[in-house]
Amino acid sequence: MEKLIRELYARFNARDIDAVLEHLAPDVDWPNAWEGGRVRGHAEVRAYWTRQWQAIDGTVEPSAIEIDGDRAVVTVDQIVRDLDGNLLSEDVVTHVYEFRDGLVTRMDVEE
Repeated sequence: MEKLIRELYARFNARDIDAVLEHLAPDVDWPNAWEGGRVRGHAEVRAYWTRQWQAIDGTVEPSAIEIDGDRAVVTVDQIVRDLDGNLLSEDVVTHVYEFRDGLVTRMDVEE
């Protein structure tokens, strides 16, 4: 599972939405950490990321991954820049994933 998680971050940072979505459950429950609230399902996650990437350039790199059954806690270094490359924020955050049948069913962000 650790290899999958690292690959998901690499694909997200490469803006390869389809490669990430294929590992999310069709009814995935995902945080809208940028605008607030939550989004559900592939179409809403795709729309959220598309809006986000049109306004800011964020990257997330996992620095630690703890796996406990169908749950993974990932510590990430998060860097957010504006579209001109200016640094907006640099933080360490925690992403918590729940899996079912090898697919992500829920993700939460803890700061």
